[in-house]
Amino acid sequence: MGHEVLETIEKSAGFFQERAGQAEDLGRLPDDTAKAIKDSGLIRMLQPKQFGGLEAHPCEFLEAVMALGSSCGASGWVSGVVGVHPWELALFDVRVQEEIWGTDPDTWIASPYAPMGRARPVEGGYIFNGRWPFSSGTDHCQWAVLGGIFVDADGNPTTEARGGHFVLPRSDYEIVEDSWQVAGLKGTGSKDLVVKDAFIPTHRTVDEEQLFSGELGAGKSALYRLPWMALFPSAITASVLGMAEGALAGTLDYQRSRVTVFQTRASEDPHVMAAIGEASAEISASRSQLLDNMHRIYETVSTDAEASLLMRADARRDQVAAAWRSARAVDTLYASAGGNAIRLDKPVQRFWRDIHAGLNHAVHIAGPVYQAWTGVSMGVELTGSAQHAL
Repeated sequence: MGHEVLETIEKSAGFFQERAGQAEDLGRLPDDTAKAIKDSGLIRMLQPKQFGGLEAHPCEFLEAVMALGSSCGASGWVSGVVGVHPWELALFDVRVQEEIWGTDPDTWIASPYAPMGRARPVEGGYIFNGRWPFSSGTDHCQWAVLGGIFVDADGNPTTEARGGHFVLPRSDYEIVEDSWQVAGLKGTGSKDLVVKDAFIPTHRTVDEEQLFSGELGAGKSALYRLPWMALFPSAITASVLGMAEGALAGTLDYQRSRVTVFQTRASEDPHVMAAIGEASAEISASRSQLLDNMHRIYETVSTDAEASLLMRADARRDQVAAAWRSARAVDTLYASAGGNAIRLDKPVQRFWRDIHAGLNHAVHIAGPVYQAWTGVSMGVELTGSAQHAL
């Protein structure tokens, strides 16, 4: 079924391309774009079959995200972010899944995971408060899974300061309009969310440490035993790689008939042609690395073995490198396209802005990831931010 989703996305490329500018103007995905993504089944690819999902191979999911991102960067980004949430919710109490998908398996779930919320214990659950930026695709979602920390009865952080993820229906949070004024990825509609004194029953919460450690996936199918820090960052990077592929396609289309200010054809300029060829190789290599690592990890957990720390470190190292490498390739493409590349009717400028905005996501902070890989490879204890990179 996963390959059918990819085929649908590829056949609808023109539809998504035509609406990319509209998404940017609206500051969110147009309703018909969101419907087309929903109808394709992409967001259900990692969803449990029990609730209408496909439980597809994770590489099929990443390829679908890339394909969509190559047509519309904002659509690819939203699909990468929102598409991971069904995978996470499969690790929650089944009652949460029934609440969300019991009547509509196409219900979307927003985020973000940043620990901006505070959960105070009360009988049967928690009182939750907070404000979160960067809730991608949130206008089209009916639920949200939000990050926070558990506090004591007086609202003060405990000594342990445990983190958690908390699931709320749309009626329990406010979307802050006009909170998404940005230079890139504007079409994602990644607006702020506010929660004021919402009651969250215990079954709609999970301990972050249990989630990240893989403990919650024990006994489930291979898909749900994937390490958190292998799948979630890869989904974000997949959308970035899709944007790079879209920028390459747009560059080839434009440069094919471009005549420079010196009245020479770009297609006859060996320097321009070589720059495009080199950039394409970098984008292709980035794609191969991301998919190869995901395939190896999935095959490992499919044998009931655990993905080693070094395997996970390799995947994170390559995932971060892939994002930055592809962005540098797009810089080359953009620079080779001349002054007209800045015009709003040229898709290259939007991909260029969107991909650089995407690099600012936390999963693309390179230093701690590279430090973690080196520490694992040397057999030394990880310290500081590197401890949380894997």
